Amino acid sequence: MIWFATLAILAGVLVSLSRQINGRLALSTSAMESSFWNHIVGLVFITGVALLVGGLFAGEPEASPWWAYLGGPIGVIFIAAGSWLIARIGAAQTALLIIAGQMISGVLLDIIMGAPGNLWARTLGVALIMAGMWVAHGGKKSS
Repeated sequence: MIWFATLAILAGVLVSLSRQINGRLALSTSAMESSFWNHIVGLVFITGVALLVGGLFAGEPEASPWWAYLGGPIGVIFIAAGSWLIARIGAAQTALLIIAGQMISGVLLDIIMGAPGNLWARTLGVALIMAGMWVAHGGKKSS
């Protein structure tokens, strides 16, 4: 379990770092161009890694439902939105709001899918994330 938690934390660090780097690129270009370059460089990288270690074309893509491919367009929107937001509200607030969105959608999906667990604990978790965002924002005035 420690290995999985460590890997998840590392993934979170990399997401935050990626958002910060793409936010900086968006300042020099645009959020859309930043997202474009993020995906082009990522495509080249994952292709190289997959060719080295294998597994690039190991599955049966036609066996997947059509909606399984919506992760690509959703990812593009996520990257572009994150790149645009970082420059305007900062890395910490962007990360907290993204996490809040993930938690809210996760709780809603758990409810819809009938997943076991304590709804009140999950709701409290989302509320604490939102409170953390508010505290991190401090007394700054909205612009």
